[in-house]
Amino acid sequence: MRPVDSDGAAEVPEPGLPLTDDAPQGASEEPAAAAGTPGPCRCWVCGNSPCGSGASQVGSLFVKKVQDVHAVEISAFRCVFQMLVVIPCLIYRKSGFIGPKGQRIFLLLRGVLGSTAMILLYYAFQATSLADATVITFSSPVFTSIFAWIFLKEKYSPWDALFTAFTITGVILIVRPPFLFGASAASTDESYSVHLKGTFAAVAHAVFAAVTMVIIRKMGKSVDYFLSIWYYVVLGLLESVIVLFIIGEWSLPYCGLDRLFLILIGLFGLGGQVFLTKALQIEKAGPVAIMRTMDVVFAFIFQIIFFNDMPTWWTVGGALCVVASSTGAAIRKWCQSSK
Repeated sequence: MRPVDSDGAAEVPEPGLPLTDDAPQGASEEPAAAAGTPGPCRCWVCGNSPCGSGASQVGSLFVKKVQDVHAVEISAFRCVFQMLVVIPCLIYRKSGFIGPKGQRIFLLLRGVLGSTAMILLYYAFQATSLADATVITFSSPVFTSIFAWIFLKEKYSPWDALFTAFTITGVILIVRPPFLFGASAASTDESYSVHLKGTFAAVAHAVFAAVTMVIIRKMGKSVDYFLSIWYYVVLGLLESVIVLFIIGEWSLPYCGLDRLFLILIGLFGLGGQVFLTKALQIEKAGPVAIMRTMDVVFAFIFQIIFFNDMPTWWTVGGALCVVASSTGAAIRKWCQSSK
């Protein structure tokens, strides 16, 4: 599949920038879908790629439920669980555990940056509300578009800048910095301080996740997506163990329900990673990130149903800005593709 530029026309990949359609040994290609119908393992939201929306948000719900286990420890448990699943998959697909020589540096970066983003995301979910954290983390398409423009030479138009402005406005409405909204925005200093830490972690996650998406897109199909996840879980486990040793927060969950939640976090996290990584191999980084903003809808639903926590009007306003930005970008892409 050749990439499609912002004008909807097929473009030739830039020299030295392999978007590599050559599948590695053991990797399989899905047949082309019929017109208007998603093919196997393809998302009914975006129609042409498995975006992983929904699976990852269910995992986020369980992270929020597990409040007595540190976010870094949750990350470690998730990495262990996913490692046990990925190892037999790599053996079956005969992909190896190291990867192509020219792609190993990108695999290392993908692993370190991706696992850091995971830890920051889990901390954000524990420190602030599910809806607030989700909306902020899905400002990542802004950073993805910018990084893809810088490193992948994808186009960044004035429309992209407008959508960026909408997204930044949405994040500001959720963070509610006192220098803009006054001291009344932080009604209780302690709770607002925790909320602020969570929002900063969510913003940092958005940046790291955007860089990770661009790296995966840069590697293209030259790397099996299970191998990409293998680096993610191995380096993520190593990073989590080091951080836990430094902060001294390691403790086994005593509640059986918490243990079940940890297993489900690993299961749904793996599903989200598989679909997201595969989506980024067959579609541009920007559209995939935009489709994942469907998680915002799930976040609001889960927060109301499972936590009996009605989002504030600030969160609703911020979410509308982010959703408007994503919807505008999707509509613009659809109009250009139909010309």
